[in-house]
Amino acid sequence: MSDLQLQDPLVFDAIQKEVERQNDGLELIASENFVSRPVLEAMGSPLTNKYAEGLPGKRYYGGCQYVDIAEDLARSRARELFSCDWVNVQPHSGASANAAVYLSFLQPGDTFLGLDLAHGGHLTHGSPVNFSGILYHAEYYGVEEQGPNAGRIDMDKVRDKARSVQPKMISIGASAYPRDFDYEAFRSIADEVGAFLWMDMAHTAGLIAAGLMNDPLPFAHVTSTTTHKTLRGPRGGMLLIGKDYENPFGKVAPKSGRVKNMSELLDSAVFPGMQGGPLMHVIAAKAVAFGEALKPDFKDYSAAVIANATIMAEAFVEMGYDVVSGGTDNHLMLIDLRNKGVTGKEAEEALERADITVNKNMVPFDDQSPFVTSGIRIGTPAMTTRGLGKDEFRYIARLVDRVITNRTDEDVLRDVRNEVHELCGRYPLYDFVVA
Repeated sequence: MSDLQLQDPLVFDAIQKEVERQNDGLELIASENFVSRPVLEAMGSPLTNKYAEGLPGKRYYGGCQYVDIAEDLARSRARELFSCDWVNVQPHSGASANAAVYLSFLQPGDTFLGLDLAHGGHLTHGSPVNFSGILYHAEYYGVEEQGPNAGRIDMDKVRDKARSVQPKMISIGASAYPRDFDYEAFRSIADEVGAFLWMDMAHTAGLIAAGLMNDPLPFAHVTSTTTHKTLRGPRGGMLLIGKDYENPFGKVAPKSGRVKNMSELLDSAVFPGMQGGPLMHVIAAKAVAFGEALKPDFKDYSAAVIANATIMAEAFVEMGYDVVSGGTDNHLMLIDLRNKGVTGKEAEEALERADITVNKNMVPFDDQSPFVTSGIRIGTPAMTTRGLGKDEFRYIARLVDRVITNRTDEDVLRDVRNEVHELCGRYPLYDFVVA
């Protein structure tokens, strides 16, 4: 019996049930993945006990010589993984990393241009309920509603919008956009209007690191990311610069002291600008995950993620589903369920009763509220980690269809749930009880 089970059986039981849920069900949420046992071990280490404000070799606390080693490993591996000049691995999350970008590039009230949340963007790219939309003036570009480019971004319209609103910063990146981005075109637009260019690659970082999607780092002034999702590390954030450059504010940055380069400005935006002590146990886990991503089999994994998403999207199209943009270039697909007469909320709830986890999601030009939605978002990273391939993902698409088509039939849901358990049993995940 573990120490946790002895001391706090209620927490132990909640954790154990979550382990069982992950083992027994199909995890199709696009932003989720499964970390390795070594990553879990690093996150559960005594490094959680150590405060280490500052950077390696320049801490505000003593006793940091060993956590410095862990952070230096994370930084050097991330630089190698993304072939970049500079990284900061301290942000607690993608949202924290993004907040540091705003603090570095904008003043409250400044205008920036980002992808509309309702068209696949992210909460931190100007949603009126988020700090990014509360503190700054957000303008939006979106995807096409009809025609051959339906569901895709029209770069000519992005240029027209940028010329119209004259943003100080342009953001790229999405939480539900199934296509790749033209970073060179975005940089051309940013240069034309005198804007900074920021890419949030949280969803696609692993696929970019594997060289399977366009690389934003040569074009964006700064790039942010999470360290989980397709990168398959612990939940956390990171900032990157492809090639460091002179601080655009000159020798004195607003409210940030004297800094020479953008890397210094961003470092100070993370700490002390946005947060205090970094989570050293999570940074150690990031180092482990980056080491895993540097191995040759990570590219094979990433290629399988895209191949599985492609075949799954094709299967949905063949079954008469409206897949936004007609398919996918990455790890996810967005399905508009209006032609099936079902809401995203109804589909999510029915699928969960069959132990298939997806998330309801707004689709472009949605006529439902964000609490109901007209669509669902499906991703392949997690189940690809478990070893499932194209045949299994075709089969999963059929299971999803059976549930949506028979969402009120508990007998069908029970049968699908049994099939899900049988499939997952062939691809074990965590073969341990919480210790």
